[in-house]
Amino acid sequence: MKKTVSWMALSVLLVSVTLTGCSTGSSNQASPTSSSTAASTESGAKKSQKVTIKIAGFNKEEGRKTYLEMLKEKFPNYDIQYQFIDNKQYSNVVTTYLASGEGPDILEGGDAKWAAAGYLEDLTSQPFVSKYYETGLKPFTVGGKVYSIPLQSWFEGIWYNKDLFVKAGIQPPKTFDDWMKAHDALRAAGIKPQAMGAKSWEPMMKQSIGVALNDFYSKPENKNFDEEFGKGSKKLFDNWKDAFTKWDQTVQKKNLTPDMLGIDYDQAQDEFATGKAAMWESGPWAYDGLMKKNPNLNLGMFPIPGSAQGSGWLIGGPGSAWSVNKNSKHKAEVMKILDLTSTNEAQTALIKDNFGTSFLKGADNSGLPKQYADSADAFKEGHVYVPWGNWGVLSGDGVITEIGKLLQDHLSGAKSIDDVLKNVDKKADELRNAIK
Repeated sequence: MKKTVSWMALSVLLVSVTLTGCSTGSSNQASPTSSSTAASTESGAKKSQKVTIKIAGFNKEEGRKTYLEMLKEKFPNYDIQYQFIDNKQYSNVVTTYLASGEGPDILEGGDAKWAAAGYLEDLTSQPFVSKYYETGLKPFTVGGKVYSIPLQSWFEGIWYNKDLFVKAGIQPPKTFDDWMKAHDALRAAGIKPQAMGAKSWEPMMKQSIGVALNDFYSKPENKNFDEEFGKGSKKLFDNWKDAFTKWDQTVQKKNLTPDMLGIDYDQAQDEFATGKAAMWESGPWAYDGLMKKNPNLNLGMFPIPGSAQGSGWLIGGPGSAWSVNKNSKHKAEVMKILDLTSTNEAQTALIKDNFGTSFLKGADNSGLPKQYADSADAFKEGHVYVPWGNWGVLSGDGVITEIGKLLQDHLSGAKSIDDVLKNVDKKADELRNAIK
């Protein structure tokens, strides 16, 4: 199953790797302003006039092909060099370069530790930053300052079988109550409503938080909750209880059942793909597997709905980001690249080779594959978010794993929703105290 990962948690301890050709001050790179020597050719002199911009990324170059070609076309006076570094070594390699005062001009990812160490340029005042939804900027905001701009997202919603929905006479739901009624209508038509691999702690954790995104996070007064929870000044029980109690209807109505605790991700995927269930929660990464299993599957994805009618929310966040090396010697040129990146044209180029959606306000989603049409309004409003990436010292898998495992206990009948949230708060306190 796709591993849940926060970009704030990328700076894990990794094996040290030494790579060449990434340092801005590398002696084997000709300076853009160096004088021509007698041995220089005319073409060499012209090349020396170009500004070399180095980009380091953990996505392979073919996943950035259209975008990089666009940059080279738009900036003919830049020599844009992209270096792929495997994600297993990426954080350690880049941190080593940054600590030396050198490194690439543009970095993929927005590690909070890089910002705290003073390695990243503060982008807060740059005009292009205001073009993005806060849900895309929040994971890269440290101490109220923005250090990265989001690239394409990852997201997860509810896959549904359109043919089975037609058979049951229902449409994709716009409210949580409509979603519960859809389960009833499917059962009445002799169709199992939902497949779930609850053997994993992830799906129930994501579904319940999806309701919280609608009913809690959408309120302006809760804008800073994640940062406050991370610091310990607010608790989940006091703030998430209503949303989780709402989500619990799906357990009480037996839409999710204890036998699902013995079903894994692959089994649930197979059940949905073969038409034995009408809905299944996952993301775009599952599409090829579903279609391979059943090429005739008529697929759609809708967002997790909330109490009030709306566009719903998808669990997800920036799958990547661009940050700027504070020691870059070409900041003016780099800012022009980030400004161009913050346009519909560039976002479309990014998504072409590395599917996701954009956090850019007013982004053109007209090219969105048809299976995501029911989620278009959520994408348009920037309703793609995961809270745990903004929990500071609690970012990562610790707390969300606890939520998921306790919800498994809840599905088995061993714990109430109150028990779940109170125990998660206790776990969060333990993790904070262990770091002090």
